[in-house]
Amino acid sequence: MSFNRGTIRPRRSRSAVPLLGGLVVGMLGSLLVAPASAAVPAAAPATAAPTSAPAPAPELTGLALGADRLPDCTAAVTAMTPRARLAQRLMVGVEGDDPAGTASTVRDTQVGGIFVGGNATQLLRNQSLRGVQAASRVPLAVAVDDEGGRVQRIDALDGELPSARTLAATKTPLEVRDVARERAKKLLARGITMNMAPDADVSNQPADDVIGDRSFSNDPDTVTTYALAYALGQREAGIFTVLKHFPGHGHSSGDSHKGRVTTPPLAQLKADDLKPYATLLGDGGALADNNGRGRTAVMVGHLDVPDLTTDLPSSLTPAVYQLLRGQYGFDGLVMTDDLGAMKAITDEFALPEAVQRALEAGADMALWTSGGKVTPVLDALQQALTSGKLDGAANDKAVARILAAKGLCTR
Repeated sequence: MSFNRGTIRPRRSRSAVPLLGGLVVGMLGSLLVAPASAAVPAAAPATAAPTSAPAPAPELTGLALGADRLPDCTAAVTAMTPRARLAQRLMVGVEGDDPAGTASTVRDTQVGGIFVGGNATQLLRNQSLRGVQAASRVPLAVAVDDEGGRVQRIDALDGELPSARTLAATKTPLEVRDVARERAKKLLARGITMNMAPDADVSNQPADDVIGDRSFSNDPDTVTTYALAYALGQREAGIFTVLKHFPGHGHSSGDSHKGRVTTPPLAQLKADDLKPYATLLGDGGALADNNGRGRTAVMVGHLDVPDLTTDLPSSLTPAVYQLLRGQYGFDGLVMTDDLGAMKAITDEFALPEAVQRALEAGADMALWTSGGKVTPVLDALQQALTSGKLDGAANDKAVARILAAKGLCTR
């Protein structure tokens, strides 16, 4: 996923805070049941872009208080209505230059997260995201895909970030960890809590191909080393990491933004593209979930994988999630690639069906950046939950993972 929609640009020559930094854990119970305030603080007028990120807000978040002081996730989920639980499983794209409209969407739907596209948008200026957070009863995951190189969101505000391939070619892993930490501090100061980076794909594609220089290397060990360094740097600054695109987009036949694509067979992926996930995510892995403290999620791509998928892309295929959860032992947050703006999905499925299929297959969160409104999706999901098509116990488990990732409870 690159969330391009015109935003992929031509290439130019403290202790971890939980996924959302903005809530004292003792407030969780009241936030789950109390209505969100109808009055959302207005964003300040736009000003010239600052040369550095604004000072971050004080840390007031869950894991900083210690896991022993967090409520149990089962109780937290039980306190939520069925529709509120379903809403937590949605991450939606918002208009980056419309803070008031974004706050209204959050207030009306109570989605679990938003994705901010574009570059140097109003949502990333003047602490505008504080007003959006104030509209949410449960702290909101606020995501960007600030990878560096062709895919950046704050370079016009806080400076350029080299591509992953350039970083691996010019810096040591320790230096990349430092780069990631400093960049993540700037994201956090602007209200971002999750970065859909680094790209963990193994690829030898030309730099400007769909993955290309978004990948650290064509060597899986190099990708593993540098993806870990980048993730650790982000975690140290308080930003939640998303590794992508499971089970591996780097050697695929095309671009899933434009249609269905095919990867090498599963056996070849296991020997190559899947090595970073196998090394980093399971028991004992440096990014293992550890009840939300791993600060890492995985994004599942829209890929056709011989010997793994059949007629559906990987993001809609249960066997793909079973591979990640089972063989690779990952018990953390798993989300889809964009279900609303990538033709590998939209050529075949309307948004409500795509989201429902993804959640039924095993995704914790469904992501879309454009292509549909929230309410029809929630209505369809609520009907599926009521009918039993969407399993209630699995739904609650997914919501528990989301709340744990936000540092609001312990599983």
